[in-house]
Amino acid sequence: MANLRDIRRRIKSVKNTAQITRAMQLVAAAKMKKAQDQAMAGRDYASQLNAVLSDISTNFSEEASHPLLEVREGNRELVLVVSTDKGLCGPLNTNVAKKMRASTSKDAEYVTVGRKLRVMLEKTEKTILADYSVNDPVPFADARAIAAFLTKQFTDGKCDKVSIVYTRFVNTLTQVPEVMQLLPVTPPDQTADSGAIDGDCSDSLFEPSPEEVLASILPLYVNFQVYQALLESRATEHSARMVAMKAATDNAKKFIKELTLQYNKVRQAAITAELLEITTAMKAME
Repeated sequence: MANLRDIRRRIKSVKNTAQITRAMQLVAAAKMKKAQDQAMAGRDYASQLNAVLSDISTNFSEEASHPLLEVREGNRELVLVVSTDKGLCGPLNTNVAKKMRASTSKDAEYVTVGRKLRVMLEKTEKTILADYSVNDPVPFADARAIAAFLTKQFTDGKCDKVSIVYTRFVNTLTQVPEVMQLLPVTPPDQTADSGAIDGDCSDSLFEPSPEEVLASILPLYVNFQVYQALLESRATEHSARMVAMKAATDNAKKFIKELTLQYNKVRQAAITAELLEITTAMKAME
């Protein structure tokens, strides 16, 4: 049985760990609110942008054309993988990795955001074309640089398809890993809940021409899809870390209670043994 000194050391160590996890929980909670607000605000803009693109495709499908809409027969895939730079966020990165392996080509090439899955891809000897670091909160300029690289790879014919693997924010307790096709751009269904504009857009007029409208809106669409994926991933990261640190803090407190109970039992046993020794010695002297 452990002695009193060992138990006191363990209690002190667990208390220090609990203080650290509690501090990390509070930091993650503060960052989480801002990241969640950013992600939710971006969805409204993405919804309207999707609806405009859908309307152009529906009404001018025969006239409008653009390199970013070109569907190719090849299977060369470039995947943007969004993970976290730091750990301690539960199974978040593991779930993204599972989704990536299940939904992308085995021979795909990768562009990474976040250290965790970049390290995993390097260990499995996958081809990584570029690695990006994104600030917190996420600036649009960072997303634009990533989107520009992905677009150039596609328009130069170095890949036939570009996908994004990221985690979609649902709520603080729920994060869903998803794979989204970025290029070639597939106009979203205008009847979908997330991409519909109120009213009938079939009589919309576009000037100067569908081609020029597409030339302006498609790069913006690609940039914003990358930006929104980064926002969603950052919101899920802070949410997952806050939940994980709260669970760690609660477990530490529970462990401290168990160690304190064990400490009291050992101390009581030592006191009882000492009393017995004194009583035995007194009787022996009589």
